[in-house]
Amino acid sequence: MKIGLALGSGAARGWAHIGVIRALEEAGYKPDIIAGCSIGAFVGAACASGDLDMLEAWVGKLTWQDVLKLLDPSWAGGLIKGEKLIDFFRQHFLDHDFSALAIPFACVATDLANGREVWLKEGSVADAVRASIAMPGLFTPVERGERLLVDGALVNPVPVSLCRSMGADVVIAVDLGTDLTGRALRREELVTETANDRSWLQRLRDSIGLGPSSSSSPSMMAVMSSSINIMQARIARSRLAGEPADVLLTPMLSSLGLMDYHRGNEAIAEGRAAVERMLPALEFALRN
Repeated sequence: MKIGLALGSGAARGWAHIGVIRALEEAGYKPDIIAGCSIGAFVGAACASGDLDMLEAWVGKLTWQDVLKLLDPSWAGGLIKGEKLIDFFRQHFLDHDFSALAIPFACVATDLANGREVWLKEGSVADAVRASIAMPGLFTPVERGERLLVDGALVNPVPVSLCRSMGADVVIAVDLGTDLTGRALRREELVTETANDRSWLQRLRDSIGLGPSSSSSPSMMAVMSSSINIMQARIARSRLAGEPADVLLTPMLSSLGLMDYHRGNEAIAEGRAAVERMLPALEFALRN
């Protein structure tokens, strides 16, 4: 049987996908097909191209200062152009054509003009991943032919359907938003930023000399990230109900913020733990 791995969206929580892949391999389950959405597209592409070791090493050393260096502010279409980010990834991880990948891979984006789901599986992997991670309001959209593409999480946060269309007999899906569904944030969580855990947006303000925000209301980033969490969790729940995976892995990562990419080791560890919790179900699915 061909094992398909559907890696879901979730911004910084997506580093958990690295732990998932590692734990699956150690248990003897190597994916034959990988489909990804947003951060799942990035990690999935690194795995499919054989660059996962390099990615894991880089993520383990990542600091919030490193994250800031990869951001190029924009005032049109999104807060971040994404050019510095994707150029860095292209140089180190994703400089491949889909046809050259060791494992069949595809990713999901959304056509901004009509809301249609777009499956990307040809041409430059880096360009496809850049489109899949183009979170509305955060990253600028990507032009691909006549289409303007944004984050695939708007339509298919956990791409089980794409995985099956590529020939997977058994699909293992990773949903990074399960423990966010139905969880109402307290106002204090939205408003308060402690000295030891300030938001990445405040750090960005500091780095360009704007100083601290004086408002007692939730920051723009807090509102946007909470809204995105709600949206993705609800859409994923609906899609998975109609297109269920054979095994659903659910790393518990609600404590990680949208841009907490510097907390990769925590996410990777929880990805491993999610696999360990579901190994009996995985073995049953592959036997039957």
